[in-house]
Amino acid sequence: MDTLLILIASPSGAVRLDQSILDRVAAAHGLAASPRWLAPGLACEWLLRAEAPQYRALEDGTRALLGEAPIDVAVIPAAGRRKSVLVADMDSTMIGQECIDELAVLAGVGDRIAEITARAMRGELEFEQALEERVAMLAGLPEAAISQVIAERLTFMPGGHALVRTMRAHGATTALISGGFTAFTAHVASQIGFDLHRANTLLVEDGRLSGRVALPILGRNAKLEGLLELCAARGVTPRDAITVGDGANDIPMLEAAGLGVALHAKPKTRDAASVRIDHGDLTALLYLQGYTIDEFTD
Repeated sequence: MDTLLILIASPSGAVRLDQSILDRVAAAHGLAASPRWLAPGLACEWLLRAEAPQYRALEDGTRALLGEAPIDVAVIPAAGRRKSVLVADMDSTMIGQECIDELAVLAGVGDRIAEITARAMRGELEFEQALEERVAMLAGLPEAAISQVIAERLTFMPGGHALVRTMRAHGATTALISGGFTAFTAHVASQIGFDLHRANTLLVEDGRLSGRVALPILGRNAKLEGLLELCAARGVTPRDAITVGDGANDIPMLEAAGLGVALHAKPKTRDAASVRIDHGDLTALLYLQGYTIDEFTD
């Protein structure tokens, strides 16, 4: 089976893929000294033969060769690498924050809620229970706090616009599915350019958060269910999809997709994904699909 060994450097980092790095990897695996460049100095790939059981050994061996260098390594099948469906998490994936934690700061319960969020993202708590517990602490917060968080505290993760707009330009369906809240996904989806978004709805009474969310809660399996629905609507299988997330509730969709990417993720999530991106940004998902930087749509 034809397999791709891909190296990706962070666009914002000081380290680039130079000839010494390429020579080291090529010599270790018996590869040509000149790989195919996806972006000069940032992303390249070699085509080689390997069976699926060898992927992890190839990846781990290459990481060991690179040592502490901030370079991501992926070993994936060459066939079917361009995907027609993208499903992305929002918090700490497409944006740099956890929205519920930002609301908690304004409500004066930031530390208490952030601790629960961290445990839930590590998979130590059931998602639905953790969500209800945190939302209850927000009761009484003015609804205007949502707009304040959007205006003052949200930042977009680098590469997100290019990822979504490039895939859409090549015919893919893109969805933002979050265990967070529609008030935020609507804004993020609009700004980045997603086709659709799904999340939980915060309930409001008399201009203040009630401390409850609308039922049913979009929980751990919501992203997987959304992935399956989108693929069915497109007439494709989950093998034709790429998913990206960072927390434990992303694991089902990462495992189901043809290419599941853990982005700057928690350990349990990294272990479950087919690819981990620890250093690069969201443009790494384009390189994984074989897009060159000249094909990016900003």
